[in-house]
Amino acid sequence: MPNATRNTTWARGQYGDQMLRLLRQFGSLTRSELGQLSGLSRTTLYEVVSRLVDSGQVIAAVPDSTPRRRGRPAEKLVLNPEAGRVLGIDFGRRAVRVVAVAGDHDGLERHGLEHDAISTASEAHSPTAQWPDRIVIARRLVGTLTGGRLRLDALNGVGVAVTGPATDSPAAVDQRAMAVMMGRSFGTRVRFDNAARLAALAETLWGAAQGQRDVLYLELSDPVGGALVSGGVLHRGAHGWSGEFGHITAEPGGAPCPCGGQGCLQTVASTTAMLNSYRPGAGLPDLVAALGSGDPAAHAVLRRAGTHVGRGLAGLVNALEPGIVVVGGELVTAGPTLMESVRRELLANVVRCGSRPPLLVRPTKLGDHAAALGAASLLWRPGRAPSHSVGKGLGAAVRMSGLHTN
Repeated sequence: MPNATRNTTWARGQYGDQMLRLLRQFGSLTRSELGQLSGLSRTTLYEVVSRLVDSGQVIAAVPDSTPRRRGRPAEKLVLNPEAGRVLGIDFGRRAVRVVAVAGDHDGLERHGLEHDAISTASEAHSPTAQWPDRIVIARRLVGTLTGGRLRLDALNGVGVAVTGPATDSPAAVDQRAMAVMMGRSFGTRVRFDNAARLAALAETLWGAAQGQRDVLYLELSDPVGGALVSGGVLHRGAHGWSGEFGHITAEPGGAPCPCGGQGCLQTVASTTAMLNSYRPGAGLPDLVAALGSGDPAAHAVLRRAGTHVGRGLAGLVNALEPGIVVVGGELVTAGPTLMESVRRELLANVVRCGSRPPLLVRPTKLGDHAAALGAASLLWRPGRAPSHSVGKGLGAAVRMSGLHTN
């Protein structure tokens, strides 16, 4: 194990955590002051501090304002603002997106993400790019975060968003191999989960569903996927397959789906399906431009897809009773047509029960980096969403960090 990794692991032990808590509580302190507050012996204290400094989690410096006295001036120890961060990486079908989030987990829980807490980067690639190449892209992007000052040996971990179930099923074999590659490449702990589930978690923490505890999330992309947050906790299912909403039947006897079924929502409301319905061979920019110019055929494609989506969601809402439905995907932000159709059909088919408040239906707020943000949150709240509001300042945060918002 490399020395930097060994040092970081050791410093995260009981005494290292104690030192970090004291520096977080009191600000800059000398070794002597840390010794008095911690009660550690001089030998133990100096070993712990040395390892924290070596690992990059703590900075030792002599303040410029220190009065000149005889002998060596006392060093002050402070937390390294670039250390203790967590990474979120979204390995999308056509792009890698990375997010670095300040690792003061307690502060993030209490106060949410501020503009200086996150840094983002992304790079497009071919859908056929191999995993080793995607990991190389991720490493390169990480090197650009926080002005290149981010130290991998001072990370608290890496959360990874992948398409498909993060389970021990045969479909997850590549993910296990990737976990090994990621661990070797980044030298820290790695946690995986489904990209749609992590986007739902991020939207619940800081986005369109902030403050809600029962959230139904649907992503109209490639593939169509989704997630359920129930009582503030992500629902993964018995074997990790929860959220495969793309395989709800939308058109009985319709087009064949890769899952073996026919007429699945995937065949009518995925990005590829909508592009093919508009014009075989059309790209996303073509359809977006057509929508912007008012092309009736383009709007008809989105209205048809939205109708199928709304009906499918209505069945889920009637069965699960979420407080809010959040819909994401590349074409949700291309104008109001798709969301208007989804909302109209959904609300028309939801059973009205007594004095239950009206169902909230919203587009996503965090845009392309939602899954990466959700992946980062795995390192301090595995699978959970808070019951209280922690999103203060995220709107400004995502704008200042270059994230797309609706």
